Amino acid sequence: MATVHTSFVEAVPYLRPGTAALKRAFDLIVGFALLIVISPALLALMAAIAIESPGNPIFVQQRLGQHGRRFRLYKLRTMVPDAERRRAEVEHLNESKPPLFKARNDPRLTRLGRFLRASSLDELPQLVNVVRGEMSIVGPRPRLPHEFEAVIDRPDIVRRMTAKPGLAGFWQVSGRADNNFDEALALDLYYVDHWSFWFDVKLMFHTFWVVVTGHGAY
Repeated sequence: MATVHTSFVEAVPYLRPGTAALKRAFDLIVGFALLIVISPALLALMAAIAIESPGNPIFVQQRLGQHGRRFRLYKLRTMVPDAERRRAEVEHLNESKPPLFKARNDPRLTRLGRFLRASSLDELPQLVNVVRGEMSIVGPRPRLPHEFEAVIDRPDIVRRMTAKPGLAGFWQVSGRADNNFDEALALDLYYVDHWSFWFDVKLMFHTFWVVVTGHGAY
């Protein structure tokens, strides 16, 4: 777990008690409301996934949360059930630089899975993570542990992880899957350093537009 310095708490607005409470209240109100609204569609998508590709329609994966704490992130499954075991077979398709892995034509994706990813509907179960306090409606992208393993104690990484990971964020409105590691980190740090409640609201609506248009997703 990354060490959080007192200077970061003073410098990052949403770590102060008042604004932290405001951000959490926003997450709970929006998170619960969206869960209620989307529940029928979410259940229908889960059924469709199970019909197309037998197995658990929910994919669970460890991610890094605030201050480097690990948590179980929930997504709709977009790949065949044994996708993790077949990772070595598709390493040559990686279009990004390690430690990131991105492939437009990953053969492990199901037909429905491609649609879910392009539309970002696979992210909907993360509203459960938001309500549980592991994620925020808006924040940096939730990263896999191995992506930060070698740099976990770097000051910029520690600063970046003062924020809860988000369902929506600056990374999502600025290229999404097209961003490399350094570009994504720079966007996350900009968010951390310039956070405000209205910045969150703006990013939430901007993210909705990007998701609708499918920009940068694969």
